[in-house]
Amino acid sequence: MGVEFRLLGSIEADVNGRSVDLGPRRQRCVLVALVVDANRTISVDELIERAWGSAAPRRARETLYTYLSRLRHVLAVAEEFGLSRRSGGYQLTVDEQAVDLHRFHQLTGQGRTTESDAQAGAFFEQALVLWRGEALHGLDTPWINGIRAGLDSARFAAELDHADRRLRQGQHAELVGGLAARTAANPLDERLAGQFLLALYRCGRQAEALEYYARIRARLIEELGADPSPTLQHLHQRILTADPALAAGAPSSVEPAAQPIVPRQLPAAPRSFTGRAAELAALSRAIDSRAVTGDTMAISALGGAGGVGKTWLALHWAHRNLDRFPDGQLFVNLRGFDPTGAPMSVPAAVRCFLDALGVEAAAIPVDLDAQVGLYRSLVADKRMLIVVDNAADVGQVAPLLPGSPSCTVLVTSRDRLRGLITAHDAHPLPVDVLPEADAHALLTARLGERRLTAEPAAVSELLACCAGLPLALSIVAGRAQEHPEFPLSMLAADLRNTTTRLGALDDEDPATSVRAGLSWSYDALSPIQAQVFALLGLAPGPDISLPAVASLTALSPGEARSALRALERVSLVQQPIPGRYRMHDLVRLYATEQADHDLDNGFRRRARQRLVDFYLHSAYDGERLLDPNRAPIKLDPPGDDCRPVAHTGLAATLAWFDTEHDDLLAAHQLAVAEGWHDRSWSLAWTLGTFLWRRGHLHDNTITWQAALTAAERLGEPTYQAQALRRLGLARARAGEHGEAVEHLQRSLELAAQAGDIPGQGHTQHSLAWVRGRQGDDELALSHTLLALDLLRTVDNPVWEGEALNLVGWYSARLGHCEQAAGYCEAALTMLRKYEDREGEADTLDSLGYIAHQLGRHGEAVSYYREALLLFQDLGHTYEEPNTLAALGDAYAALGEVGAARVARRGALELYRGQHRGEEARRIEAALGGPGAPAAREGQQRSDP
Repeated sequence: MGVEFRLLGSIEADVNGRSVDLGPRRQRCVLVALVVDANRTISVDELIERAWGSAAPRRARETLYTYLSRLRHVLAVAEEFGLSRRSGGYQLTVDEQAVDLHRFHQLTGQGRTTESDAQAGAFFEQALVLWRGEALHGLDTPWINGIRAGLDSARFAAELDHADRRLRQGQHAELVGGLAARTAANPLDERLAGQFLLALYRCGRQAEALEYYARIRARLIEELGADPSPTLQHLHQRILTADPALAAGAPSSVEPAAQPIVPRQLPAAPRSFTGRAAELAALSRAIDSRAVTGDTMAISALGGAGGVGKTWLALHWAHRNLDRFPDGQLFVNLRGFDPTGAPMSVPAAVRCFLDALGVEAAAIPVDLDAQVGLYRSLVADKRMLIVVDNAADVGQVAPLLPGSPSCTVLVTSRDRLRGLITAHDAHPLPVDVLPEADAHALLTARLGERRLTAEPAAVSELLACCAGLPLALSIVAGRAQEHPEFPLSMLAADLRNTTTRLGALDDEDPATSVRAGLSWSYDALSPIQAQVFALLGLAPGPDISLPAVASLTALSPGEARSALRALERVSLVQQPIPGRYRMHDLVRLYATEQADHDLDNGFRRRARQRLVDFYLHSAYDGERLLDPNRAPIKLDPPGDDCRPVAHTGLAATLAWFDTEHDDLLAAHQLAVAEGWHDRSWSLAWTLGTFLWRRGHLHDNTITWQAALTAAERLGEPTYQAQALRRLGLARARAGEHGEAVEHLQRSLELAAQAGDIPGQGHTQHSLAWVRGRQGDDELALSHTLLALDLLRTVDNPVWEGEALNLVGWYSARLGHCEQAAGYCEAALTMLRKYEDREGEADTLDSLGYIAHQLGRHGEAVSYYREALLLFQDLGHTYEEPNTLAALGDAYAALGEVGAARVARRGALELYRGQHRGEEARRIEAALGGPGAPAAREGQQRSDP
């Protein structure tokens, strides 16, 4: 049955048909923050803002992680559900049909788009019955209060739409009582008042209808200083004269008679439009919310890069919602970013609208302000749609905005139009590239399923090269349609080379050329903005932070922020989460072209070095917090224009590494490609703890393989020995035990030749771990004893404590549990004294294993739970499932089957997420029977 969430009332959840305890109020706030945006990644900062607002505690991140962990375990047994970490935040994965809030929006959308009144009524009834009281009852944060207000408005709008449909079906008698109560609660809502007047009249209560109109008119004048709207006045007049058209069975519209001129200026709807479900729904929600309040017009600003499909989206939505705008639709292309000439002037745009509204040329005033006033007078109180396409800036748009709240405005622009959002309360709608499924659907619509099915590899390559940009996809589809005999693989080959891809997407018509379209935005930049844009093309990662941009460009953070805002405003960069910027793949290629053309080699090289040094020194500072007991390395200081991040707090540091993971690896690959051997080796070192704790085994292997090559090029035996040791461990974690032993033995030789006692001790420690992985616990114990003897000579209590724990672990594996307990208890005392939290967690795990083997299962549970909390605090997601699996075995031995299943399901989720197939299969086998053991292998810390 899975999981079901209910937010339209008190916060409730059912798992497999049974209600679950969602914990304290703040924990439910965290759940709501995720469920409202289900299947989308929410940043940690945003989750904190949503759950606490300005009342966030000092350790909000740690508290948030605790709540997330609890929610994950409470909901872990639900099918088709997941609460997982994503780059930059967390994502709750669930079928939106399992969330009443999302089901409500879907049903109301179906009700509004369905022609049949009966079917529409059924959809609205299903939507409204989901409400059980006040939405999000019992929760109170600024964000939640805003969501609640929006939901209340959406509910009210649905009730009004439902009433319109029922009036058309002649159900006035059934409605009149409910409408009376609703008007009492909303005495100034004129749309509701019109429905109540019509229902009263159709029930034969003409006198009451006229009396009610007199009351609402008096109240509007008293409280707002305004007469009723022309619409309501017209309805009153029709009731007063007993207009036969108002009788039951006649159309229920309360609008005045249509005007002689009803403009229909929309261009044709795009034929091959696909996807954009979220954007279409967002447009409808924004307009529905304004329709309820009725105080301001609904303005939506669609912003995005050239070729991303803003105009198509606006036109598709407009044609789907024509019934909302019976008084007509106006359209104007302002040519704000157009190669064929200057942007359209405001007087020319106003004149276009006046012409469409039927104003004779002789009646058009000379003065622009008078023209704007006439235009606004003509559209006042009309339900009209105004589409303003391709605007250059706010100054071009503002005079075209109606003054009437009955109108709706859609504006498209490459500029973000922040002034429109600030001054006119416009609803911003960023338009990004299409996801792969929608891009594939676009090609299918243009080329047919058979042609795509015949060449799946070529289609995949075309999709990758076009990177979801609708303009690029349309160019490719057009060429394929022109030459149906050409294989798609030929088109893919044209696009394969990144240095010529933009040229392959050129067209004779500049309006349909990707490079030309980008040049129009680029040419509008100032010199410093253009330089920042070009340098961003040199950044190797998928995105980049503001501090990294400052180092890349040698600008101050304020200067870098200003330039990025300008680039974002014209949609050359995007800011998907606060403080992080990315470029569309084709925009990046264009930026790289500009860098190669406008910047000399030395300038580009220095910029790249500053960026790599930024990541190196920032990561090193973070590494010292993750593992302060690790022997440090020496780095050359960063240059004056490189400004690394200084880290504070373990949770924040881990979050930074998680966010920057791909960029750190890209910086390392850049250092390798450029032959910067010191930076290559040092970056591998700084990433070691993070990659190990998070279970990024492949990345760990790649970085240390490159670091070994760098150490050999530098001729540094100490660097070589450490790289060999780390690479050996990485290969062992990947199951390549033979290669791992060879690397470690070579590392031991180099350390011995250099007289490096700590290096020899660490390598013996690592050899023990590898032999244990191979199943040779006796040989592992002998290596561990050698490691203990060596490390005791260097006066480092932490290293000695970790070696003691490993001696205890392998002694227990060999059945010497009482002796093993002595070693581990001594290790625990030492590691706690010197605050080595990872070593403490490992040792608690060992003591849990020992207690379990001795039959003291309750004691084992206590040790494992304590170890688990430490691993979670450390962000050690690689060790966390190992301890969860062992905890499951201990619970099973106590007969606590439910607790065992929850622990094992948690371990299974993490194993699968880390692609650890063998471990996952052991857990699946354990889950197959109520008491089946997980057959856990030793997974102790491999290297101090």
